[in-house]
Amino acid sequence: MSRLFFRNILLGVKTLLLHKLRSLLTMLGVVFGVGSVIAMLSVGEGLSRDALERIEKLGTTNIIVDSIKPVAETSRQSSSRSFVSMYGLKYADEQRLREQFPMVIRTVPVRRVPKQARVGERMLDIQVVGTTPEWFELVQRPMLAGRDLTWEDFNTNAPVCVLTEYGARRMLAGEHTIGQTLLIGDKAFEVVGIVQQAEDAAGSFQLPDRKTDAYIPLTTCRNRFGEMIVEHSDGSNKRELVELHQIIAQVNDIDHVRAAAAGIGRMLDHFHEKQDFELQVPLEQLRMAEETRRTMSIVLGSIAGISLLVGGIGIMNIMLASVTERTREIGIRRAIGARKRQIVAQFLTETVVLSAIGGLIGVGFGLLVPMLITAATGMPTVTPMYSIVLSLGISAGVGVVFGLYPAARAANLDPIVALRHE
Repeated sequence: MSRLFFRNILLGVKTLLLHKLRSLLTMLGVVFGVGSVIAMLSVGEGLSRDALERIEKLGTTNIIVDSIKPVAETSRQSSSRSFVSMYGLKYADEQRLREQFPMVIRTVPVRRVPKQARVGERMLDIQVVGTTPEWFELVQRPMLAGRDLTWEDFNTNAPVCVLTEYGARRMLAGEHTIGQTLLIGDKAFEVVGIVQQAEDAAGSFQLPDRKTDAYIPLTTCRNRFGEMIVEHSDGSNKRELVELHQIIAQVNDIDHVRAAAAGIGRMLDHFHEKQDFELQVPLEQLRMAEETRRTMSIVLGSIAGISLLVGGIGIMNIMLASVTERTREIGIRRAIGARKRQIVAQFLTETVVLSAIGGLIGVGFGLLVPMLITAATGMPTVTPMYSIVLSLGISAGVGVVFGLYPAARAANLDPIVALRHE
């Protein structure tokens, strides 16, 4: 049986080689079909995993509460130069989170102040982030040099700061980084560490850090820069009184995240007269992103699968033409004793060989395209193993499905009529 199988394959390859150009052109449909399936799934998988990794970095047991400026505050501030906008989270909100929710094991307050930093002649607009040392534990960013903030810094109002890699390169290039004195506004700070900067935000969530951040103890931030935030722009001063711009709460168990988020939302609604806050729940966003990832894979795979369908139709067309051309050959084989199933096996083998070779070439093409996309654009791509197996399986299935009709038609030819065919 296996001997007959390999003989049919060898005969199929020889037959295809008799018409090299036609076989190649027929094969291209399968090549591009398989390649596009793998390439599109690789791009979709890469983007999805990238988004999932960014969400996971926020912590699946974290709940992020941000201060937002109400629309009424924005319009009143724009109409009056002397107006002070007061909104957002308060220090009391953080205390209530710690005391009223047993599942919240720790909270990290965050206050942001836009300032200009200077080292010698170099200047950079930065965002001062006043926080506690626990920020670096909840928002995981690798330390590249030096150290992060400590509780001693926090308790002594130490004038120290941790810069992002971006800020260090812009401000301290060619200088000694750790221990360097940095002027933020008119206040001097010692650089004690360099942390890897945040990546750009992706999807529907906002990362809690920026590449221009400079982290200092929250106590130092309040002591050096006060509570009032003043921004100078277009000849006017925008003044805001915001105690905390963000609170990150860590829950003790992933199963308690939803309940804790709902409870925090109700508590803040009770103590805030206006909607000047919003909640981000990375766990919920993670689950939505995973669902989107599955949907994207199905959609992209279906779109690319259409090209495989077109390739299969091309194979059927060529095999039908081949049956017509080889009618006399089929008649001779039937006359000398070949059975219908042997004729079916011959033509079906040729079709499967054609689609299988096209599928293998298509896999190479599909692996090459994502690498070129990543090299040219920097877009992350990941080729899942299932996409290769799926594409090869579909290409072989295309060969069988679209080869059955031509093979059956060849087998059902009347031997007498076939022998008379010119």
